[in-house]
Amino acid sequence: MEKKQNSNVPAIIVCILLFGMISFVTNLASPMGDVLKNQFGVPNWMGTLGVLCNFIAYAVMGIPAGNMLQKYGYKKTALIAVAVGFIGVGIQTISGVAESFGVYLLGAFVAGFSMCMLNIVVNPMLNKLGGGGNRGNQFVQVGGSFNSLMGTAVIFLTGVFIPSIVDAKISQVFPLMGIALAIFAVAFVVILLTNIPENPEVGMVKAQEKSEFGPMSFRHFVLGAVAIFIYVGVEVGIPNVLQKWLQNGGLAVESGAEAIAGTVTATYWLLMLVGRLAGAALGAKVSAKSMLTAVSGVGLVLVLAAMFLDPATSVNLPVFQGTAGFGMASVPVNAALLVLCGLCTSVMWGGIFNLAVEGLGKYTEKGSGIFMAMVCGGGILPFVQNLVVDVTNGGYLTSYWVIVAGLAYMLFYALVGSKNVNKNIPTA
Repeated sequence: MEKKQNSNVPAIIVCILLFGMISFVTNLASPMGDVLKNQFGVPNWMGTLGVLCNFIAYAVMGIPAGNMLQKYGYKKTALIAVAVGFIGVGIQTISGVAESFGVYLLGAFVAGFSMCMLNIVVNPMLNKLGGGGNRGNQFVQVGGSFNSLMGTAVIFLTGVFIPSIVDAKISQVFPLMGIALAIFAVAFVVILLTNIPENPEVGMVKAQEKSEFGPMSFRHFVLGAVAIFIYVGVEVGIPNVLQKWLQNGGLAVESGAEAIAGTVTATYWLLMLVGRLAGAALGAKVSAKSMLTAVSGVGLVLVLAAMFLDPATSVNLPVFQGTAGFGMASVPVNAALLVLCGLCTSVMWGGIFNLAVEGLGKYTEKGSGIFMAMVCGGGILPFVQNLVVDVTNGGYLTSYWVIVAGLAYMLFYALVGSKNVNKNIPTA
């Protein structure tokens, strides 16, 4: 047994790295939007098209990826996902050489397919490699933490590699893309050479009973699917617009603004890591409903305060200041409040998911596939938010009304919408 466990170590490490790659590649789309905006002279809403393409891929691939996992198993699906990810990042790299906005969008869309497949594969695969139970769950938590860490790193590194956002070009982000390509390549080889245990039913076609019901027959699931759509948009939209605001006049400094903006935004993702670790520790003691109610309410207060407080009021935060190195920098209190929202958004996915699938029984798997498709909200809501910025002529803080509406809905879902009113539907 010990020998078998040891033989899985390389695959476990690669799975944890893939957890990070999901966040690394996904979060790279936001700062890349800023680069595209300035390199090609497009408005804010067009700068978010890369994020939009990345997440729309989830809507297209969510359910097919679930079917692929059931038909081909963990190993083949993971290999396909990694190969598609390599191609997607490769296309984005080519767009820097060709200086083509359209080629970049194609690469972002292809990379989105990979991120969707990896999300569906990596969680159960890592749990299985860990032997299931508490140890398997522990590995998944480690993977989730590395996901947050890599999300923090990519935002910070773009601030380092891009000294001036006004003169930025895609080619300046080549080092980050090279890292992504290298990890994808190594991951493919290791997974190919590693024996990964599969479920016994893989590849078997089962006759399923036809039912007049499904996950969409449950009101609390339908409202929960909408909540997931909104949540991912809120999670991505808060730091996306925050970084743009700080880079475009939100900071009262002339030098090192891009590095400071990148560090402040990276702190949001770092706090998501802190929040996830705290959420895992409190998960057994606090109900999903109570947790989602609390973080939605607190997030709502933080965003409203950020919108209405005077940006002239500042606080000091530890940041990277370009050539000046690390130190304390004065940033608007609004930015600090938005950064704190990372603690709130960190645990929302789990809370919404648990509430939405409660009582679904045999419909849970199909519900999970629908949830993955709804991740496309991570591209649509930031697109709408940046459109508001353009319509209001640079009203970055005004655009957070989109976030306020999203948080208000999640608060409603936690308090009212999550109640199962369809208990009469057979689920066994």
